[in-house]
Amino acid sequence: MQFEQEQKKAIFAGGCFWCMEPPFDGVQGVISVVPGYTGGQVNNPTYEQVCGGDTGHYEAIEVTYDPEYLSYKQLLHIFWRMIDPTDAGGQFADRGQQYMSAIFYTDAYQKKIARESKIEVGKLFKEPIATKILPAKKFYTAEQYHCKYYLKNEAHYKGYKVGSGRQGYIDSVWKKIDERQDELREKLTPMQYSVTQQDATEPPFKNEYWDNMQDGIYVDIVSGEALFSSKDKYDAGCGWPSFTKPIDEALVQRSVDNRLARVRTEVRTTNTDAHLGHVFDDGPTPEGTRFCINSAAMKFIPKDELEKLGYGKYLKLFE
Repeated sequence: MQFEQEQKKAIFAGGCFWCMEPPFDGVQGVISVVPGYTGGQVNNPTYEQVCGGDTGHYEAIEVTYDPEYLSYKQLLHIFWRMIDPTDAGGQFADRGQQYMSAIFYTDAYQKKIARESKIEVGKLFKEPIATKILPAKKFYTAEQYHCKYYLKNEAHYKGYKVGSGRQGYIDSVWKKIDERQDELREKLTPMQYSVTQQDATEPPFKNEYWDNMQDGIYVDIVSGEALFSSKDKYDAGCGWPSFTKPIDEALVQRSVDNRLARVRTEVRTTNTDAHLGHVFDDGPTPEGTRFCINSAAMKFIPKDELEKLGYGKYLKLFE
């Protein structure tokens, strides 16, 4: 097996490049971080020209890194946590196309990883992700006084990062997101986390509930909300728990899933946004639907334990 030894470059736009440079500086595997301009149609643009918004350029950074020590995916993890990915008009106090967020890929591999990363980040927000994924263009290094600005003008840099709203967003939004993910990793098994948070699919016929036919309900493994009843469960022969309908349609949401060659309809929980499985139109009548759900996304509550565990109101399903 051959290992990449050569240096690689990654280009990210996340609003003011003063704030985008420090998070990458000092990271093991990062060789250099340079602020500059890219994506536009003007050669050798100046800071004033780019700020004017007529050059088509983004304020950006170019990260040179050693892939033997640092992966592109790890760089993306740092990038996302420095921006508001849902802001389509700029970043924080800075408005205009020159301050919009974007990932500029240099090859097919970076394009693939960037797209996958964007999908993963999209699961963390209710609003659509506005960050663009674009082919890299020529990168123009910014004027020298912008380089390492956070070290040259430390007091002004810190004041700007706070005053622009960036620091507050990172501390409130991203800190809470990462804390929640850490809590879920502790609460869930690796398979449960992989299925509900990373859209994985467990093996057919080798999961907990595919052939469970006891009376009871199936609840969200994350929140405990009731999702499906054994009264609506049937053996579809697919190797996963199958239901004709949920207990309450309002607690599940459907979305288009085009990750495979064929388009499918994904099913997620409404309140926790956990991946459950998919719904198909080949189910039995009268509903005609088959909710094909991962066992790892649910917990089964037997009928005789409903009252004791706080699900007494669902006993009426079995009358």
